[in-house]
Amino acid sequence: MVKPTGEMPTDWGIGHYERTAEMLLPAADVLVRAAAVRSGERVIDVGCGTGNAALLAAARGADVTAVDPSPRLLAVSSARAEQDHVDVTCALGEAASIPAPDRAFDCVLSNFGVIFAADAHAAVKEMARVLALDGRVALTSWLPGGALEALAKAAQQLVRSAVGAPPAPPGFAWHDESALAALFLQHGMTTNLEGPHELTFTATSPEDYLDAEMKSHPMAVTGLEVLRQRGHAEQALEQLLEVLRSHNEDPKAFRSTSRYIVVLARRM
Repeated sequence: MVKPTGEMPTDWGIGHYERTAEMLLPAADVLVRAAAVRSGERVIDVGCGTGNAALLAAARGADVTAVDPSPRLLAVSSARAEQDHVDVTCALGEAASIPAPDRAFDCVLSNFGVIFAADAHAAVKEMARVLALDGRVALTSWLPGGALEALAKAAQQLVRSAVGAPPAPPGFAWHDESALAALFLQHGMTTNLEGPHELTFTATSPEDYLDAEMKSHPMAVTGLEVLRQRGHAEQALEQLLEVLRSHNEDPKAFRSTSRYIVVLARRM
């Protein structure tokens, strides 16, 4: 798992995001339960990835649309829906430009999706636009701390240094209660936070976790290619491995606990 890295665009169809999505499935279940999705409701999953939240909502009888900027991941979502015998409509789009009419949905979901939006204000504006007057937004967001956040920050710094870029400007603080309240208030919505909740990521060793991450997560694949092109990959990987070792919670293998919240928003 790698967290948002500010400016750097990512093709979410590269690598094998399915590995990450499988690890995030328990959080999708927490999200859908917190949103109290009901049968017959119109639900949209923004930044659906492989469809975790979308499929769980559809299994509850909701009329679900899944939106993602990656055609490949949408195809995975569609195939999973067919396998699970649930109906999910897949549509190409992103948080800042949701392909739906005004007030079309009773519930907007996003499981670690909207937090990657380049423009948080544009994303919330769009979610508010497509939300019914009595609807609600529910999204998951990481809290600071843990090995994987340290890994993400170190990787970002290494890539930006390799290309001669300055430090990335801070992204929106999706974990901060005051920042969230102020952002949603601009669009006539109030917020409540649930949690914190935890997700545990494991591997047989820090080496195995890093190797799998670098081969599968789209952000890691993108960043590693940049480092390879500039001859910095080997040194960077050693530094990233040391980050994981120093934050490892299991001296006999690898374990990292990441904490997250569920953000619930409704119109005032």
